[in-house]
Amino acid sequence: MLRLTPKQASPSSLQVLCLGAHSDDIEIGCGGTVLRLQDEYPELHVHWVVFGAIGDRMQEARSSAEAFLANVKNKTIILKQFRDSFFPYVGEQIKECFEEIKKDVSPDIILTHYRDDLHQDHRLICDFTWNTFRDHLILEYEIPKYDGDMGRPNLFVPLDKPICDRKAALIVESFRSQTGRQWFSEDTFLALMRLRGVEANSPSRFAEAFYCRKILV
Repeated sequence: MLRLTPKQASPSSLQVLCLGAHSDDIEIGCGGTVLRLQDEYPELHVHWVVFGAIGDRMQEARSSAEAFLANVKNKTIILKQFRDSFFPYVGEQIKECFEEIKKDVSPDIILTHYRDDLHQDHRLICDFTWNTFRDHLILEYEIPKYDGDMGRPNLFVPLDKPICDRKAALIVESFRSQTGRQWFSEDTFLALMRLRGVEANSPSRFAEAFYCRKILV
């Protein structure tokens, strides 16, 4: 298995752009990777952007972002209020947001939604990610859901069990509004990381998985 190290300005610094359509997407899709990166890069800089955070979900999104980025000194948290499930119908406005983000950051890694995700909001964010950032490492994360659109990822980030436990606990603690959903539980998030750990032959037994369409070696 080929192991890759991101190209960055210095061994201790890394710029990461996290993009999520809804309030809990980043945490579910790549929260463990973000927790691991802040342990490994003392000068980690994270831009965290949620496009659909409305009402109580906005406060949940902010509190969760602060919790996941607790050890990141250089962080920017941006919360937008686009209506859930209607992203394709306000695409022009969302594209303008992407252009503004592009002015502020040139990340080493971009974490965004999966291209073939069956949720229309997720797909739009992925499309605009590729449309806006043409010379960056883009990793597409996955979200478990009723639609059953889990695919075959090709890039894995091994995670120690304490990181996985923290990720799952933080998600459930932060997003109380979602606890009535049948799938929204710690065991769901841990199970997916365990499965991806099997596929990656992870020494820690756990991993998060991503889709990487293009990479320059």
